[in-house]
Amino acid sequence: MKKTAIFPGSFDPITSGHVDIVKRALPLFDNIIIAIGINSQKQSLYSLEKRIEWIKRVFKDEPKISVEAYEGLTVNFCNERKADYIVRGIRSASDFDYEKTIAHLNNAMYPNIETILMLARPELSSISSTIVREILRGHGKVDKFVPKEIVKELKLS
Repeated sequence: MKKTAIFPGSFDPITSGHVDIVKRALPLFDNIIIAIGINSQKQSLYSLEKRIEWIKRVFKDEPKISVEAYEGLTVNFCNERKADYIVRGIRSASDFDYEKTIAHLNNAMYPNIETILMLARPELSSISSTIVREILRGHGKVDKFVPKEIVKELKLS
């Protein structure tokens, strides 16, 4: 039986921290679906199409990775894709508390879906898409915080 994991997020934009979590999770699974959640109540800085394109570019040489967009609950998307695992990155104690709560709720709905929490490397623990967007708004350099494959395209819309 194939082990499929979902790595959900907004990836607005994808960061070096996201890339690190995916690369470290790869040996654990047969395939990983990087799932871009669509939240109609949130205004994204970059289009869904652009985020998909960037993620595909970053992982172009990795056949075990695919990229999809979804709406609704992540656990429902897992069931649709027959994925028994959700991978989440943890940067801080507050991330852990939040993700633990979500994992417990997901498990109550779908006991077959296991959440795997992976600690961010210390040097990447301060990086988030939100912080990258703020740096971009302030016209700062984000080279150290995003994959080299997309850094030249990052600009405010």
